[in-house]
Amino acid sequence: MPNTQAMTQRVELAAVLDRFAVDGLITDYAVAVDDGDWTAYRELFTSDGRADYRSAGGIEGDAGNVASWLAESLRLFAMRQHLIVNRRVRFGTLEQDTGDTAQVEADYINPMRFTTDGDSERDGDRDEVSGGAPDFVCGGRYSFGLLRTCDGWRVREVVVREKWRRLPG
Repeated sequence: MPNTQAMTQRVELAAVLDRFAVDGLITDYAVAVDDGDWTAYRELFTSDGRADYRSAGGIEGDAGNVASWLAESLRLFAMRQHLIVNRRVRFGTLEQDTGDTAQVEADYINPMRFTTDGDSERDGDRDEVSGGAPDFVCGGRYSFGLLRTCDGWRVREVVVREKWRRLPG
């Protein structure tokens, strides 16, 4: 009788490693947006990757166009901090190979502070901005469609479903 325990352990280890990689990709997404690192943002996507920010008053399109829109739109905010939690990961199949796709649903809360004359310039290498509480906060749910590529896991699609927001005053 063949020893299936070793094979089962390898499959379980692969699933754990995939889960860590997917979790890292979602974290990299949040950090790229918060740091304004639009090159890193684009690199998180497949070549045909798309993003949909329409529920938050944004646009839908290919990752490059959306990154350009985000770069311009988020200049209003000197401080951004995406907190992505409650990640639910479901692995799927593509061409009969288990684990080639993943669907991730994750809740977010996003405090931001508007830029004022006293704020330092924001760039991807510097996190220091003048103090103060966030004056714009929103929350909702991300839906990520991921694909395993030869370069690792990449975002094929992300849809933002903003559920609420709090504005100043």
